[in-house]
Amino acid sequence: MAESASAKNQNKGEEGKEKSPDTQNGYDLDLIMDIPLDVRVELGQVKIMVNELLHLGQGSVIDLKKPVGEPLDIFIGDKLIARGEAVVAEDKLGIRLTDIVSPAERIRSLG
Repeated sequence: MAESASAKNQNKGEEGKEKSPDTQNGYDLDLIMDIPLDVRVELGQVKIMVNELLHLGQGSVIDLKKPVGEPLDIFIGDKLIARGEAVVAEDKLGIRLTDIVSPAERIRSLG
């Protein structure tokens, strides 16, 4: 007896199943989509002596040694993932991404 089209489709199992856009290399990315990540934007950094720290007060300026206009570094955890520029959006600071770190650069940063 001939098999119906719906029965054939059910018998295909996993091999006939098309991967959803969120599935890559056999992993279902939907499982991790709701995990919160801390994003940190680094404006600059500097080392100061304890003496200088003790003399800081309201209105003090700390020179960050980063030239104006240089991209800001954007991290998730301790990993650099992108660079961008500061913008004002609806009376709040934001970051416009100007460069996404390539997967090869991210791998190099691991060790």
